[in-house]
Amino acid sequence: MLETPFYLIDLAALTRNMERVAELRAASGARALLALKCFATWSAFDTMRPYMDGTTSSSLFELRLGREKFGGETHAYSVAWAEHEIDEAVGYADKIIFNSLGQLDRFGDRARGIARGLRLNPRFSTSGFDLADPARPFSRLGEWDVSRIEPMLGAISGVMIHYNCENDDFDLFDRQLTRIEEEFAPILSRLDWVSLGGGIHFAAPGYPLMRLAARLKAFAQKFGVQVYLEPGEASVTQSTTLEVSVLDVMENGRQLAIVDASIEAHMLDLLIYRESAKLPQDGAHEFMICGKSCLAGDIFGTGRFAAPLKVGDRLSIADAGGYTMVKKNWFNGVAMPAIALRGPDGTIRPVRVFGYEDYASSLS
Repeated sequence: MLETPFYLIDLAALTRNMERVAELRAASGARALLALKCFATWSAFDTMRPYMDGTTSSSLFELRLGREKFGGETHAYSVAWAEHEIDEAVGYADKIIFNSLGQLDRFGDRARGIARGLRLNPRFSTSGFDLADPARPFSRLGEWDVSRIEPMLGAISGVMIHYNCENDDFDLFDRQLTRIEEEFAPILSRLDWVSLGGGIHFAAPGYPLMRLAARLKAFAQKFGVQVYLEPGEASVTQSTTLEVSVLDVMENGRQLAIVDASIEAHMLDLLIYRESAKLPQDGAHEFMICGKSCLAGDIFGTGRFAAPLKVGDRLSIADAGGYTMVKKNWFNGVAMPAIALRGPDGTIRPVRVFGYEDYASSLS
């Protein structure tokens, strides 16, 4: 058996997500691009590729990975392209999206061979956390002034508008898209394509998928555009676990279990957003699950188990796919989790194991 810690991607669960993406694509006419900023574990791309149209990126390296490992349509976005990056980026991309009018003016001519776009900022979003809110005060993420954008429309064929964040409320999505239609109508009516970004949690149980499909189709028909979606979390939700083992148990006012992984190093997104990991909650024995780094707050959260935890017990931390492997790091030199795939027949196959040389080579 593979030693813990390791990320375990369940391909059957991933396929169920992909089938939902495909259902939405078919009913709406929208195209779906995997958001590599959320999930870029390319050993799983063979499972995802038949259900999606390509990838979207946030940097040159993500862009290259999307072109080389996924294929299909390859959209290039960066908050700011550097002089030495732009020509290489254009070489990989089918579409390049500039974050600002300044970047479009500076690099637009060098991207004439591919479709060019601009990021719009509607100045509202569904994010409830300031750190992730693209519409926060003084945001650098996109342009909003229609009077400044209109003179540049001859240089672009589409726009990207990313304003949703884990939004599982269709009615809110509908209202906000109506605002976008009203406020940006002079722009939208002159475009060929519009990306509505990611963050639409259409994989949530009970989400009205066909209402979303109809709304996207109506938007596309109203403005005569091809709609793109950029599902990241929706693509991989509930498909991946972080498998860990208990190394020690302690009592300090609460029962503590220290595991062979670290939330700081291996599920950093949860620590950043002050969220608890998804742990079992169906037993009578409560334990705080703690990481093994020296960070005092390296705490996965509290779980409830059928029996008291003991050294050697193995735990599964659920929903560990999105924004985890792309952010993992070598803090404290804690062993990096391996990556494994579980096939439809239940067979677990390791696809990458990390060792000391990987740690050493990440430094200098």
